[in-house]
Amino acid sequence: MARLPFLGRLTSRDYAALVVGGLLVFLETILTFVIAFLPKQVIQWFYDRSRSLFHFIVGPPIPKSDEQRLADRIRRAEDFQRLCDIFGYEHEEHVVLTKDGYLLGLHRLPAKKGEHRDRFGTSTGKPVVYLHHGLLMNSEVWVCLTHPERSVAFTLVELGFDVWLGNNRGNKYSKKSIHHNPNSTKFWDYSIDDFAWHDIPDSISYILSVTKEPSLSYVGFSQGTAQAFAALSIHPPLNEKINVFIALAPAMSPAGLAASVVDSLMKASPTLLFLIFGRKSIMSSVPAWQSLLYPPVFCAAITTSLRWLFSWRSHNIAPLQKLAAFPHLYSYASVKSVVHWFQIMRNAKFQMYDDDVQRVMLIRRAPRPSGVTAYAPARFPTRNIVSPIVLLYGDQDSLVDIDVMLHELPRHSVAVRRLRGYEHLDVIWGQNVHHDVIPHVVDALREYCVKPERLASDAKMTNGLSVDYDDYTGSTTPADTISGYDS
Repeated sequence: MARLPFLGRLTSRDYAALVVGGLLVFLETILTFVIAFLPKQVIQWFYDRSRSLFHFIVGPPIPKSDEQRLADRIRRAEDFQRLCDIFGYEHEEHVVLTKDGYLLGLHRLPAKKGEHRDRFGTSTGKPVVYLHHGLLMNSEVWVCLTHPERSVAFTLVELGFDVWLGNNRGNKYSKKSIHHNPNSTKFWDYSIDDFAWHDIPDSISYILSVTKEPSLSYVGFSQGTAQAFAALSIHPPLNEKINVFIALAPAMSPAGLAASVVDSLMKASPTLLFLIFGRKSIMSSVPAWQSLLYPPVFCAAITTSLRWLFSWRSHNIAPLQKLAAFPHLYSYASVKSVVHWFQIMRNAKFQMYDDDVQRVMLIRRAPRPSGVTAYAPARFPTRNIVSPIVLLYGDQDSLVDIDVMLHELPRHSVAVRRLRGYEHLDVIWGQNVHHDVIPHVVDALREYCVKPERLASDAKMTNGLSVDYDDYTGSTTPADTISGYDS
């Protein structure tokens, strides 16, 4: 492909994509601004039109079943509390002040359904487990399942764990700082580095101070695993506070996106995202579009986007689960944190944020004959991690390169389980996670948590289902163990 004169880093196709993408984002920004001032009657009119169009294409609506009504309740739940109320769980809200001044929201599920506590914010005497979400998400992703036995959080509560759920700075539950207003660019000036230096260790220290436990178990999903990899690698004392790290759909150094135009453009110059989206939050218009579109139309838009960007078919996620969960999928995140991911993809290294991007680009354009560069971004030293690690990944997940990941981890403390036929989101929302994923999570927690004798052998869920997780590893599931790395 011919390169444009004087601007030789990108191809003409890349520049065309940049211009078109910039125009689309500009138009989206204008529409979002307009939508913010529209009367409710006008928003309802657009919503009704999208509903009419949907039923014109797929057919007239039919009476809803109990499962559909439950999915609707989950979809309409406005926050974490409402989601817990649907399934009958009491929750606690906590706030952590990080060392650099951000206020992070923590959610806690301290008791089984029907088990009431008189004193909130105190130790339960139970083993503690901490769940952390992925990129552009918040803690709601763990509790918006249409069946409680498929929820990692609810299952662990019923087994006798004190369950805590974290939130990244900037998202729905952590959009506050004592130093910066969220309308300022300084508030959004953070990357994965800041999650690792502050959010994860500060949240864990707070939880252990409340629960009086010596350590906790960490279960992360997607970027929530990357944050743990990074935090454990740069905070040696943190390894003593995490007795096991269970990584669901682990992320460290993804190969790239399935959408080749976007992939090549962002890898060529990750900071182009700043030109397109600015320096605050990315894709902040999603809630506005969600209010305008009929839920099945919104779900179809999300499914199509995931297929285009990542080549995920989402066949393992039931239609009703998509309807219930996709409205809870998005939460605010900084553009800088996404730029950080494209830097990682571009260099194929799990590195810290590179502030000297232009210098690296110039070096790469004119490589030295010796092959030696004068500058290399600092890597996260993940081979220094001491805490036991359990990796559960889908073999159809385009964001996981397990061989590259294993090369960067300490061999002696890593166990790997391959989930056949699973994509990225399937690991938390798939139809059979209660058979294929959760038993392996429970097995690892029983092996490493503090005083596992405090746990129940089975989980009696809110729908009356009783699931026996005692010695569940002998069951038949589509998970394969890579024995070379099995601890």
